[in-house]
Amino acid sequence: MKMTDYSPIPRKPEWLKIKIPKAQVHKHVNGLMLSNRLHTICESGNCPNAGDCWSRGTATFMILGDICTRACKFCNVKTGRPLPPDPEEPQKVAESIRQLGLRHCVITSVDRDDLPDSGAAHWVATIQSIKKLNPGVTMEVLIPDFDGKHELVQQIIDAQPEVISHNLETVERLTSQVRSRAKYRTSLKVLEQVALSGLVAKSGIMLGLGETREEIVKTMDDLRVVNCKVMTLGQYLQPTRDHHPVKEYIHPDIFAEYERMGLQKGFSFVESSPLVRSSYKADQHVNA
Repeated sequence: MKMTDYSPIPRKPEWLKIKIPKAQVHKHVNGLMLSNRLHTICESGNCPNAGDCWSRGTATFMILGDICTRACKFCNVKTGRPLPPDPEEPQKVAESIRQLGLRHCVITSVDRDDLPDSGAAHWVATIQSIKKLNPGVTMEVLIPDFDGKHELVQQIIDAQPEVISHNLETVERLTSQVRSRAKYRTSLKVLEQVALSGLVAKSGIMLGLGETREEIVKTMDDLRVVNCKVMTLGQYLQPTRDHHPVKEYIHPDIFAEYERMGLQKGFSFVESSPLVRSSYKADQHVNA
């Protein structure tokens, strides 16, 4: 398959300098992940906040392998044909959370369109294992869209994590350009189903993909219509020249303005700054 030859990645401004995780914490977390053959989106997604989150007693685990069946134009996770799910992974994740002494955990996954249930049963087993072994730990799950299948999303809801997050990723106009297979309105229906269950619904978008201010405001309004309580906004950082290009680096003052706007619209929490990612300050969002 021929890769798209995008223009060179523009130079990052000063406010996008990434903090390097503390070496001791980084070594400890990575060592444990390797020994248990687990994955963190902190590493796979090159998250700039890994050190901060780990020092706060939270981490984001990526289940169902590290190969995604979709090829979203913004994402740095590998795409291809995944291996079968590891039946021991739910217990391994639960054990790792206990060994790391976490107070809060975030669980996400690659898309598994190759599986009949898109991985829902594996999701449920993971949530249940974590709850059983770590009864005092709060949990956010950052789920795929499960192709909008109500019964699959309901399985996650019935497992009762404190927060269920599903990212829109971008505004409606750009969805088909940036996301693979996923649809904007399908994602909104997933979030509405979560919110109607009484659990905290959360979503996020990236800025700098070519969206307009009006489209960002409309996205906020769409999320509030389905009673999404938490929203994150961060700067899109182009992983390679073959990914969707960065159209603009948004100044921190503009992010701060969107945070104020979101709170005025009724979100309980709005995390909005250039280096914000989905799980940033996730431990606080259980209070939404």
